[in-house]
Amino acid sequence: MRTLRDLFAVRTRELPSPLTPGSPAVEAAGLSIRLGQRQVLDSVDLTAHAGEVVALVGPNGAGKSTLLAALAADLAAGSGEVRIGGRPAGAWSAPELALRRSVLPQAAVLSFPFPVEDVVRMGRAPWAGTALEDEDDTAVAAAMAATEVTRFAGRPFSALSGGERARVALARVLAQRAPLMLLDEPTAALDLRHQELVLRICRERAAAGDAVVVVLHDLGLAAAYADRAAVLHEGRVAVVGPPQEVFSGELLGEVYRQPVEVFPHPRTGTPMVVPVRHPAQS
Repeated sequence: MRTLRDLFAVRTRELPSPLTPGSPAVEAAGLSIRLGQRQVLDSVDLTAHAGEVVALVGPNGAGKSTLLAALAADLAAGSGEVRIGGRPAGAWSAPELALRRSVLPQAAVLSFPFPVEDVVRMGRAPWAGTALEDEDDTAVAAAMAATEVTRFAGRPFSALSGGERARVALARVLAQRAPLMLLDEPTAALDLRHQELVLRICRERAAAGDAVVVVLHDLGLAAAYADRAAVLHEGRVAVVGPPQEVFSGELLGEVYRQPVEVFPHPRTGTPMVVPVRHPAQS
């Protein structure tokens, strides 16, 4: 029986070159996707560059996860195009694509009780049979240390809490060492400390030259850690730019259908987004 590593052990595949700082890592041009009777994405244009963190924000149903899946080439475009590393996403073979982008889905589910370390090591499968295969142990250890999961390396994945599973899943993505990271709500199951940890990791990867696209519901995290935020509204990008420029009370109130106040943090100046609340009537 062929193993996962056997699948990726193709010596003829093209290995990725380091991204030039500021160059496009992934691009969507005129991207539209229809699922069933619903137009989920409509003429979306978005680029994530090497060295930056791009946050996808917006209300439920705005199209954030669909856009991320399309950027990962896991979901085919109805019209328009997605390019990864300057080439149409469909032009890459599956093994070559896995060397260029890593994907963290919303939910991490495994059918068998693999030990945590083995789950993280799955991220190294794309490098089997390449000159960088020798880095497997180092990459796995570094990813586990960064996500603070080393201490339960031998525990079954199925025995972990939701937050622990989320961190192990992120460690798998980090171990893959692809220059484009696509993360779908990586902080949803995490406590305050580990939410901050995950976004710091995103910033570290961007500082090292990777491109990171992350779906976030917490506008405060997006404002604090993203270089740019794309605000999605009804399948379109309403605005994209630095959070301090695009996060306005008027725009966010309209997109989320909830009045909000946006004001600078008193120490850092980072935008803080707070729902408008009215005192309870006695």
